[in-house]
Amino acid sequence: MAMAAAVGVNGGVQKPGVSQAYLESKGVKETRVLLSDLCRQFYNLGWVSGTGGSITIKVHDDSIPKPNQLIIMSPSGVQKERMEPDDMYVLASNGSMLSIPSPKPYPYKPPKCSDCAPLFLKAYDKRDAGAVIHSHGMESCLVTMLNPLSKEFRITHMEMIKGIKGHGYYDELVVPIIENTAYENELTDSLAKAIDEYPKTTAVLVRNHGIYVWGDSWIHAKTQAECYHYLFEAAIKLYQLGLDWSTPNHGPIQNVKGLQGSKRDRNASVKAAVKDSNYEMEPLPRCIVLDIEGTTTPITFVADVLFPYARDNVGRHLSATYETAETQEDIKLLRSQVENDLAHGVDGAMPIPLDDAGKEEVIAALVANVDAMIRADRKITALKQLQGHIWRTGFENNELEGVVYDDVPEALEKWHALGIKVYIYSSGSRLAQRLIFGKTNYGDLRKYLSGFFDTTVGNKRETHSYVEISESVGVDKPSEILFVTDVVQEAVAAKGAGLQAVISIRPGNAPLLENHGFKTINSFSEI
Repeated sequence: MAMAAAVGVNGGVQKPGVSQAYLESKGVKETRVLLSDLCRQFYNLGWVSGTGGSITIKVHDDSIPKPNQLIIMSPSGVQKERMEPDDMYVLASNGSMLSIPSPKPYPYKPPKCSDCAPLFLKAYDKRDAGAVIHSHGMESCLVTMLNPLSKEFRITHMEMIKGIKGHGYYDELVVPIIENTAYENELTDSLAKAIDEYPKTTAVLVRNHGIYVWGDSWIHAKTQAECYHYLFEAAIKLYQLGLDWSTPNHGPIQNVKGLQGSKRDRNASVKAAVKDSNYEMEPLPRCIVLDIEGTTTPITFVADVLFPYARDNVGRHLSATYETAETQEDIKLLRSQVENDLAHGVDGAMPIPLDDAGKEEVIAALVANVDAMIRADRKITALKQLQGHIWRTGFENNELEGVVYDDVPEALEKWHALGIKVYIYSSGSRLAQRLIFGKTNYGDLRKYLSGFFDTTVGNKRETHSYVEISESVGVDKPSEILFVTDVVQEAVAAKGAGLQAVISIRPGNAPLLENHGFKTINSFSEI
């Protein structure tokens, strides 16, 4: 039953709205004791020294509905190793304080609930956590400094990964990194965003600061925190040895010379490699091959602008250019494709009459076939070539303008300045590619591009296509090429040819299956 403000458990001040019996229940008392014990343990581990860090645990009580279970939270700015059970705050699930510790005599400061409280509550709310640990352990701080531009920590093929919920030895563990702020509570929004964007994670790193870890219970949270700290320390030591912790074989970091020398030489070489690669731990590739749709350009631009424009203007374009050699070549290719489609029973294919049947009748049949091809999103040369010619008219008449993501122009300029050759590989024709990048919302970007590949080199989901590309761009090894795409099957094909591959995560892209095995980026600034 609700009570007026009164002296609470062990002399603390109780806020209205909760029964005295609940505050004095066995579950609350045991959780207070547990929290003070854990604070001492974590102090000895170096996680909460200097009054930093904090812990919170939800009281488990089968007699209380889960949404109404209380939260026990450590105070802020106190020596964690000297804390007692009655130093803890008791909060309702919505964050309102129910019991406040009594002040202690000088030189103790007045009690203050943890500055981490708003962040803890996000983990409780968004992940239904049973406990949350905030550690200032040095390894959780240093690991975010190894690559100052990275938004993620990644590691794979380490036994302790098995201690992280939903992960096995062969999985890649990905922990998001958010930027630090002057005041802890200012991290709340960025932590909540990271939780939303990484549904599999059970932790968020704060650069130059520490880590938040949550679990279904205090045991689960503690176990994972210990595993995370182990993995961070392992990454730091591998880094010092010049070894790459993010790859399965943990071999030498590529393009780092002198790794067989002294430890001092190895550290200097790694630092030089980081500096030379614009603070990226992985070496810069000699060539970068970019997909367009869902990678440089929103899928909606292609689906909602380019395709409808081509479909709506097929008849007008063919009528206006019917007698030209270019259009006659387009018609020849379409005839051949349709004949093949008819032979294989492809839906939507219909015969195209011979030229002597009359221009209008031929165009009508072509329009019907092209419409069916576009609606089926077919990646065939005959369609892509005609679409490119239609789009060219649209760009020339200022009816179309290419769209690229905001991070694309800056990245292209940076790579160009570093001598990296950048190519485009898309199912759209090379003409269409040049049109998109020749007239964008950021101007003409073709000056940063070294060439264009389309389906004439092969299907984007077949390995031989990437073999063809690697033999065309003048590299000694396919691994010197980085392919960026939003389609896992394309990345698999590129990897089969020896290329590096990463997956582009952009708004509106199709969701990825778990354990796809590739690194992901949300922006070209991460390359």
